[in-house]
Amino acid sequence: MAFLATTAKIPCVLIVDDSPAIRSMIRALLQGDYTTLEAGNGQQAIDFALGKRKPDLILLDVVMPDMDGYATLERLQASALTADIPVIFLTAKHSEEDEKRGLALGAVDYIAKPICPSLLLARVHNHIMLKGARDFLQNQNSYLESEVQRRTAELTEVQKATIMAMASLAETRDSDTGNHLHRTQYYVLTLAQRLRSHPRFAASLDDRSIDAIYRSAPLHDIGKVGIPDHILLKPGRLTPEEFEVMKTHTVLGRDVIAAAERLITAGDTFLTTARHIAYSHHEKWDGSGYPLGLRGEEIPLPARLMALADVYDALICRRVYKAPMSHEKAVAIITEGRGLHFDPDVVDAFLTAQHEFCEIAIRFSDSEEALQHKENYLKIAAVHGAPQAA
Repeated sequence: MAFLATTAKIPCVLIVDDSPAIRSMIRALLQGDYTTLEAGNGQQAIDFALGKRKPDLILLDVVMPDMDGYATLERLQASALTADIPVIFLTAKHSEEDEKRGLALGAVDYIAKPICPSLLLARVHNHIMLKGARDFLQNQNSYLESEVQRRTAELTEVQKATIMAMASLAETRDSDTGNHLHRTQYYVLTLAQRLRSHPRFAASLDDRSIDAIYRSAPLHDIGKVGIPDHILLKPGRLTPEEFEVMKTHTVLGRDVIAAAERLITAGDTFLTTARHIAYSHHEKWDGSGYPLGLRGEEIPLPARLMALADVYDALICRRVYKAPMSHEKAVAIITEGRGLHFDPDVVDAFLTAQHEFCEIAIRFSDSEEALQHKENYLKIAAVHGAPQAA
């Protein structure tokens, strides 16, 4: 059978009996097909079972001095290291009650003495085969479980890389740097973790939801790939007409993610969260945002978290058209927007997590080289146009 082909070792049988003559007789019967170990009492049997060469089957006498077979089996069953070894009782006790007791304790079979050689060989063979089949299935299950875990981890990494690659398409054409994606991703994660125990958010922010928010956050500005360069890269203030075009990046982002969503038949995915963030992260708590002018809790929670994260990062970071703002000034502006631009409870969570926001900003700070490269590109693009990022 297939499971026997998976192992080259000969099955091992532990013979436990206080009679050397019986042990010798059984050893002679098993010779050639099995390797054998011998124990003269229960304690020796336990020591062998816990030893380097774990037996595949134990033939266990019931009537032995000091520790009888029943007590020995109880000890074997109590240990996770030996509980899976099948035990066949050998006994001169022939009553139905004795057999019931042995089977109730966990024995797989019961052979009466005097031993019939052909019966013993048949029972040993059958239970060795069953043990091999069980071990084979267990090994296969363990392998399949580890393979599923490996493939899941691999697909997760591919997904993360794909998300970042898609998000970078927008980033390379904008005034932001790549670290903006990492910073805002960790800002929203920090806010979500702070709010998960809040009565308003406990039902919405479980582990799965928080993970979806974290993974999808980099896609918040994916729609900017559809904004013309002369608007997206303009260093000065946009005209009202240009700003209307700029605002369409939320709709473009929603549409491209919705298109990807329709290709997935598994139902609700992290793309749903990504769509909410891309479409609604410029909505404001008081209804003055865009594209729909949603108000309060009409705005999806992931978008409310991203709204604050995106504004904070825009305030503290250097851009071609502005110098960076201090953390303290950014905090003051966000605090002023409590209940106007931002969900009041999200602002409160931000205020308690200021130190973490600072650490994230430092950890993913933009290098001077990256900023200079981006500035040079934007200057060239503003003059000549740039269909592709430098």
